[in-house]
Amino acid sequence: MPKKTMLILLVGLVTSLGCFSNDLNVKIRFDQINGLKSGEKVLFEENEIGQVTDIFYEKEGTYLVDVTIRSDFRNAVTDHSRFCIVDDPVDPLRRAVEMIALKRKGRPLEDGAVVRGHTRLGVLIEKTEDDVSKAMGDLKERLGRFSEDMKEVPENEEIKRLQKDMDLLLEEMKRSGAAFRDKVQKDIVPQIQKQIEDLKKRLRELGREKEAEPLETRMDQMRRI
Repeated sequence: MPKKTMLILLVGLVTSLGCFSNDLNVKIRFDQINGLKSGEKVLFEENEIGQVTDIFYEKEGTYLVDVTIRSDFRNAVTDHSRFCIVDDPVDPLRRAVEMIALKRKGRPLEDGAVVRGHTRLGVLIEKTEDDVSKAMGDLKERLGRFSEDMKEVPENEEIKRLQKDMDLLLEEMKRSGAAFRDKVQKDIVPQIQKQIEDLKKRLRELGREKEAEPLETRMDQMRRI
């Protein structure tokens, strides 16, 4: 058989097989992607169920993340599914998309569906508003990692990252119930205040103490919520 004919047959075979693929394609819109890249994993209950296939920056300033879910987990993806960006549990230097099911049963998402991305903390709060202990543990862990990371970055980058973290926390406090807000005020705000005081001390030595003022403003907002 001529090589050209063989090549045409192979291309046709691959195309035909692709048509029978039952994988699910979903687009997730995130405000931030935190270093997520194409080729990284989609996780569900400690299983690797798919892959990030493309990331598109939209004119509105959001990111549209295309993911492909393996056919054997297609039925797990419903209108009760929430997607967030997390550290890859196997390789902390990489990111992953985690899918969390708020409920076991729901309406299956159609191929090509576009859904809104969430923060992991926000999903945990949505999943169990009354049981805030897991959400608070997650936030404390993030804050602890944040504290360690800050030892290795310049002051101006530290300000930006702490400011972003505080903005996310403010959003969650505004959306959540009184129990969560009270727990943040008691357990988390003092830790953030210490971070700010340590940063201000370093900035004062450089004659740049005013750069911490936006952080103080956010701290005041947290106390007033």
